[in-house]
Amino acid sequence: MPDWPHAPVHRLDEQGTYFVTGGTYRKQRFFHTRDRLTLFQDMLLDVAQEFGWELQAWAVLANHYHLVAISPEHARSLKPMLAKLHATTARQLNRMDDAIGRRVWYQYWDTQLTYERSYLARLNYVNQNPVHHGVAKVAEGYPWCSAAWFERTADPAFQKVVRSFNTDRLNVRDDF
Repeated sequence: MPDWPHAPVHRLDEQGTYFVTGGTYRKQRFFHTRDRLTLFQDMLLDVAQEFGWELQAWAVLANHYHLVAISPEHARSLKPMLAKLHATTARQLNRMDDAIGRRVWYQYWDTQLTYERSYLARLNYVNQNPVHHGVAKVAEGYPWCSAAWFERTADPAFQKVVRSFNTDRLNVRDDF
């Protein structure tokens, strides 16, 4: 089947590690409070576990999120996983705002990470994303990303390697 020219292509043919960015409709800041950020992060962690995706890094901001995750045997479960995540969080927000039927999510973009350097750079990028967007001075102090978890659980030598990767040249959709 030919690629649709106006939408991101999702090639989920094989098991692997994927980098995902999801954005809200018209870049609206739907997740602008602590409760809303927590709601989305909790749902992300639950849905990833339900579908067998092993999160390696995540960052949740007011109008987008990033994640790095290892797929289960069938990477095709990414689409239904994100569909459930988006539908559930949209319904909850719309109930909270008395805006039933309002569009919350726009699209998501995914990339399979096939090179170690690309994987390590994106781990660093996602963990540091709150600093990149100016919502935190120190990523480990931002509760809606994996930076503090990474600091607590990853081997110190691995942390040093990941932090050594420059993210300035990464081609990441992040114009939020």
